[in-house]
Amino acid sequence: MTDLLYHYNSASTFSREKGLNKLVLAHQTEIESVNNIPCFFWGNLTDPYVTAKCWRTIAKVVRSSFGPIPPSLRDPIISAGSERIRFEGFSSCNGVYVRLDMKPEAIDGEFIANGTTNVDFNDPMLNALNSIQKNERVTLSVGQKDMQVITGKSKVTEKKVSLPPRWIKGLTSVQLYLADMDLKFELNKIQAIQLFQTFPKGNTKGEFFISRKAGKCMFSTLGGNDSVRIGGVHRLRLLEGILPIVDKIYVYESTDGQTCALVCELGKMQLLMAFSPDAYRGFSGEGKVLDTMTENLPMEWIYGINSLLKSNETFDPTLLSIEHDIDFGMMENLTSSLSSIGLLGYDVMERNHFYRQLPFKTERIVSMNPRLKNAKALIAKEHITIAKKTADTIEALVKGTDVTHKVVIDSNSARCTCQWFTEYQGKRGICKHVLAVKMMN
Repeated sequence: MTDLLYHYNSASTFSREKGLNKLVLAHQTEIESVNNIPCFFWGNLTDPYVTAKCWRTIAKVVRSSFGPIPPSLRDPIISAGSERIRFEGFSSCNGVYVRLDMKPEAIDGEFIANGTTNVDFNDPMLNALNSIQKNERVTLSVGQKDMQVITGKSKVTEKKVSLPPRWIKGLTSVQLYLADMDLKFELNKIQAIQLFQTFPKGNTKGEFFISRKAGKCMFSTLGGNDSVRIGGVHRLRLLEGILPIVDKIYVYESTDGQTCALVCELGKMQLLMAFSPDAYRGFSGEGKVLDTMTENLPMEWIYGINSLLKSNETFDPTLLSIEHDIDFGMMENLTSSLSSIGLLGYDVMERNHFYRQLPFKTERIVSMNPRLKNAKALIAKEHITIAKKTADTIEALVKGTDVTHKVVIDSNSARCTCQWFTEYQGKRGICKHVLAVKMMN
């Protein structure tokens, strides 16, 4: 699938006027309701030096690649609303997810509107961020109609960028992994420095563990009960730029022990970095989201929720059910569906979902999973025969190209005789045959 081309109405700008640095991030969106909003937020950064360090770390992530896909510039996504600003992005290979949560105390200004856009971090912008010093005053505006970017040394006009479908698919998957994570380690500043002092030397790319021994965390090639697996440990070097300014680092691990995330506490903001199971595996291809896509959700429900909630607003399904008289079972299906198309993010520190207004049409998101498309085709062609069905078990025969596959689904697991299941054993999501059988029952 080709990238989605976006055309900004303006370019991001960084300029200096009357002794003040002014930063304006250009935005783009397909959603008509916000097309005419020139600005989502306008105000000052209360800690511009730390903010600039975090933005440069985000830029480093989105310009990197650790798999077969070559690195290329991809623009971060920004959500403004509910007194918070969030920046999100993926590495080009989609195996590293990064998010900066700017708390209300990190910004001093006015939220003119709520929304989510993809923003433009161009080279002149990054050069300007590199020059920001402590105690400087920087004004941030999200959205601007100016057609140029002007600094003291350069002038840049508008540019075209592309938004990779892998990013959209990654957003639909990564929050499911985050919601499945538990806190393993909490490191103060000294402990965090000590941990990275044990970082493996050279061009090490294999499997390592963060292990705790005698109250001290270190990188090790040996795992254990008190350890967290890091697939592709070299990816953690992306954090080196902010290590000197972190207050704490929280290490999270998924229940299956395959994925992990590090949350860096920076006072007025938090930077999260999540890592796929291995460097060659991207979040967009893991398929975990397929387990929640077995029921079709009417588009009017999605648009209804979109009109009720603001970007970054906490998503409380119980409260929504009570306030809007929605059946709890239906709300559970709605929550799963919203997660599966990327409209819900997950905050591992607060242990709750937040709503995200994506800057592209919902129909585009729903159509982006090939396994879902293939499962629907199997149903439409009547290639599925239910051989046995009880209260706890379903056995089905699914016609393939040259062979008929057997699917067995019970209360604890789902199995299939196809090559996909044989190779991955469910670790990269369910296969199209299992998905089709689930969708029929």
